[in-house]
Amino acid sequence: MSTSSLAAPNYSAAAIPRVVNPWIVAVAVVIPTFMEVLDTTIANVALRHIAGGLSAAVTDGEWVITSYLAANAIILPISGWISVRIGRRNYFLLSIGVFTLASVLCGMATSLNMLIASRILQGLAGGGLQPSSQGVLLDAFPKEKQGAAMTVFGIAALLAPVVGPTLGGYITDNYGWRWVFYLNVPVGILALVMCNALVFDPRYLRAQSTEARKQHRPFDTLGLCLLAVTMISWEILLSKGQEWDWFGDPFLRVQTLATLFVLGLGGLIFRETRYDNPLINFRTLKDRNFRICCIIIFCAFATLYANTVSLPALLQSLFGYDATTSGLVLSPAGVFAIITLAIVGRLLGRGVDTLSHGCGSFCPGDRRLLDVAIEFGNQSLANCLAARGFHHGPVHHFRAAQCRCVPAYSAATSRRRCRLACAVAK
Repeated sequence: MSTSSLAAPNYSAAAIPRVVNPWIVAVAVVIPTFMEVLDTTIANVALRHIAGGLSAAVTDGEWVITSYLAANAIILPISGWISVRIGRRNYFLLSIGVFTLASVLCGMATSLNMLIASRILQGLAGGGLQPSSQGVLLDAFPKEKQGAAMTVFGIAALLAPVVGPTLGGYITDNYGWRWVFYLNVPVGILALVMCNALVFDPRYLRAQSTEARKQHRPFDTLGLCLLAVTMISWEILLSKGQEWDWFGDPFLRVQTLATLFVLGLGGLIFRETRYDNPLINFRTLKDRNFRICCIIIFCAFATLYANTVSLPALLQSLFGYDATTSGLVLSPAGVFAIITLAIVGRLLGRGVDTLSHGCGSFCPGDRRLLDVAIEFGNQSLANCLAARGFHHGPVHHFRAAQCRCVPAYSAATSRRRCRLACAVAK
């Protein structure tokens, strides 16, 4: 969205209308973010139980994950446009409330179609939580502490998808798969109460919202349609490609999806780089450092989510693990990643170049997973995943690095970069 006509002062702690400890604000906004990211993986280990409980095929149960991620990826880039129109605080609270309600509907689902529809609603609501949280953190903290604030955000974003399978497996085996979704209800209510009391729109953002509503700029409908086609075809292609035999699909489903993805992505880039009021501002990628960080984060989160989605199914089908055990086997990766993330954060503060080490060790960390065999026991698998977590930890500091150079830009540009960074991580 073009914001050249909007006032955009620099971020500062004075932007908060009340005197609130920024770390309390950080806790309040990280809770819903953690909840939203957690839901990307918490249902992975429960897919077989969900499919059985709803009398559906296991392969069809994968739509529970695919529908959520596709809806999440579609709404995330346009969250800034919505925030400007209705106010960031209002949009943030609305997202938390709808996300919590959708979680209730997921738990009450009586058919797979109802569950998928509820997950789509949940993904649409959750898409605005991450960029809104980052915007609130940048406003709440002074410039010299924004790097630390974004590191806290990064830890939550890293911990959630790793904790998800373990927590989801325990809940599924002991209480039933529906409680995987009901778990969000008390957390969502707590987040809604805290954010309602602590989160406020700064004065400059309220002024921007007022001026934007007066301008009546046309919405980029074509850009939204191209984005939806691109993300939906991409998500379905990756999710169902193996089942449909990739490009050997006799029904041409994969070929059609691949064609739609290429045409949609090409049309989206062409449209957004030439339209006066773009839905996604790709011009921010002209910055070399930001562009490189986006590429690295894309690779890091691609492997992270690919493993957290595929490994639980592998462990439950070929290894014969139950949901709890398959989740516990994945947990060492998160523990070691958090440890190295904290260590690297301190070293970065002292000027040590640990980010290049993270890039250099990225591939060796995943290489060890190629040695996994049916004969492996729990300990051997856990060791492989722990090594992977150790090597992946430093890479996640690139997410904080994306926003550490944000204060050098205007507030509007900073928010666009954070939204684009979240979209890349998705």
